[in-house]
Amino acid sequence: MVKLLLENIMNRRGANAMSCNLVILPTEQGVGSSTIRLGIAHALEQHGYSTTNFHPFRDAGISPAQLQNYFLDDRRQDLLEDIMKAFESYQEKADFVLIEGIYTQLNQNSELAWFTTYVDWFNNSLTRALMGYVILVTRPTSNQIEQLEEKINLVLNEISPEFVLGVIVTKLDAPIGDNGEIKYSLLDEMETSHLSITRDQIANLALFQNNKIKLLGTNKWSNNLSQPRVKDIMRALNIRELVEGMETNRRVRRITVCSRTTNNLIEDLQPGTLLITAVDRADVVVAATLAETKGIKLAGILLMANYNVPQETIWFCYGNANNYLPIYANQDGRRTTGIVMAIKDLELNQVPQDDGERLELIKQNISESIDINIIESKLNHQVTKKMSPAAFRYMLLKKAQSAYKRIVLPEGEEPRTLKAAIHCQEKRIADCVLLGNFEKIHQIAKDNLLTIPDDLKIIDPLDAAPAYVDQLVELRRAKGMTPEAALDILTHDINYLGTMMIYNGEVDGLVSGAENTTAATVRPALQVIKTKPGSSLVSSVFFMCLEDQVLVYGDCAINPDPNAEQLADIAIQSADTAAQFNIEPRVAMISYSTGTSGAGAEVEKVKAATELVRQKRPDIMIDGPLQYDAAMIKEVAEKKAPNSPVAGKATVCIFPDLNTGNTTYKAVQRSANVLSIGPLLQGLNKPVNDLSRGATVDDIIYTIAITAVQS
Repeated sequence: MVKLLLENIMNRRGANAMSCNLVILPTEQGVGSSTIRLGIAHALEQHGYSTTNFHPFRDAGISPAQLQNYFLDDRRQDLLEDIMKAFESYQEKADFVLIEGIYTQLNQNSELAWFTTYVDWFNNSLTRALMGYVILVTRPTSNQIEQLEEKINLVLNEISPEFVLGVIVTKLDAPIGDNGEIKYSLLDEMETSHLSITRDQIANLALFQNNKIKLLGTNKWSNNLSQPRVKDIMRALNIRELVEGMETNRRVRRITVCSRTTNNLIEDLQPGTLLITAVDRADVVVAATLAETKGIKLAGILLMANYNVPQETIWFCYGNANNYLPIYANQDGRRTTGIVMAIKDLELNQVPQDDGERLELIKQNISESIDINIIESKLNHQVTKKMSPAAFRYMLLKKAQSAYKRIVLPEGEEPRTLKAAIHCQEKRIADCVLLGNFEKIHQIAKDNLLTIPDDLKIIDPLDAAPAYVDQLVELRRAKGMTPEAALDILTHDINYLGTMMIYNGEVDGLVSGAENTTAATVRPALQVIKTKPGSSLVSSVFFMCLEDQVLVYGDCAINPDPNAEQLADIAIQSADTAAQFNIEPRVAMISYSTGTSGAGAEVEKVKAATELVRQKRPDIMIDGPLQYDAAMIKEVAEKKAPNSPVAGKATVCIFPDLNTGNTTYKAVQRSANVLSIGPLLQGLNKPVNDLSRGATVDDIIYTIAITAVQS
């Protein structure tokens, strides 16, 4: 019956269209198989593949009691068949299905403890039934490398070797206890020993050297990836905020119980520290508040209250709107020792689904440590890759790292810009140059718990501006520029200084706009750098990162009401930009009419622009006028424009005017929670790119990467 079900799946999808099924098999609890699964999915998606997850019990609707009945009634084959029935729909969803294997060593306190006897049979049978490849996930529990090798071999003895793809070893350098358990604690405790086994030692084990199995990767322990938000801890302890509206997303690096005098408290006032103290210790609350005003961002305060919290202290410390230090009070009678023990018992490796920042860091950290090419090679069919958001971002960052250009950031004193610059410098995405006051930038870094890399260059405009005065006067002499005016502009309009650095070849591109208007960013570029030969105008595009693909929208930021010739040039520039970033350009000229269904001046403008593009660049696949739904939705396209080479599969949308383009991009961005990267400027001699004043740190990072690639 299992064979019949498998043949049914193959017949429905075609034997060459089957997904690649990966069984992620942990050797024991605590190896991090869930996060490894996230990392593998992230890495595959970065390469343009689609993934989905499957749990053999949960997704097949099999409860622990039902599972036990299968074995009590000796219906093991029925169990596999029922899992296969549920799996069929998952097989059709994606290129890779990541299947959760069952622990080979189940916790004796688990409701599935009885299943330990059957685990090896089940994992082996499931892998065969689903034609999957096993990825074994394990970790060392001591510094004896031989024990790790023995553990891997024991598991491999129970699995058919033809189904084993490789091993991932996790949690190197982790803190461990006497029994090999992970012993990470946020509390002030005695230092624990750490695993000292290295990746090289693991790679040199005989089972990897003789090609018995492949080492797919190793992953190092990181305290930073285990740090919860203060609200996560309080939610687990069932303790509510005493003052609402505070910054409860702050990370907890350490927890300390404050019982000392204020003079001895200073060393505890460190960023990321959660202070636990008695409710009558107003001095601790006041000291923590003072630390907050000095830019020391503690994680929070937990008051242990056996009676009402003195409101005078709270009013005194929190009457100031600049105090965002989270403060909580436990008022249910639990003593400090009980709270401390409860904190010790918290499972810090469990990441809440709403902690997107931590999940993203974990996925990125793991995906970078895995040899994804070995996994990719097992896909048994040709995939038409869409440029998904994950694939686009991966491609973009890789291209930027390969180019490694110098990018100037005039708004160096802006915190989001500073964070983005530090990230780009550390990840070698670009060699960033910040414009701003040296001391002020370092103070902003300190206030935001940031460390500025030694090779991140900071240039003070007051020091640098005089060197460019004569040159700017010469460039703008026809417009009446004087030395005095030039010096004033260069010291007070940071975008002019950055633009002069581009003009002189000292940097390769510029990114600005987190604080300044689009006009303030673009005007110096138009006056100094000017347009490329053959470009009649400067235009813009946004990369719209939808759920399953990336689209290019233009022009959404620069030209208010382009005529037909200008609209044609915008379409050509946008198609070339799409191709530059590995997006196959299929250009839809957007209008309120599709084909000949409507008439009017605006429709005629779009028709004329479309024809001009066909004459100037016959290599560009373009059609218009097209309504947006006809351009994007296959079913609509089949009715409204059945013969169009673009309708239903457009990748580049050109809007007839700025009113339409800007409104559409913002509606899609906000309503669908879509990451939009841009505006990216087109047509300049050197890349200058504008940011939205609402840009996030990620927006700035990707715009820096785009600018580096354009260079």
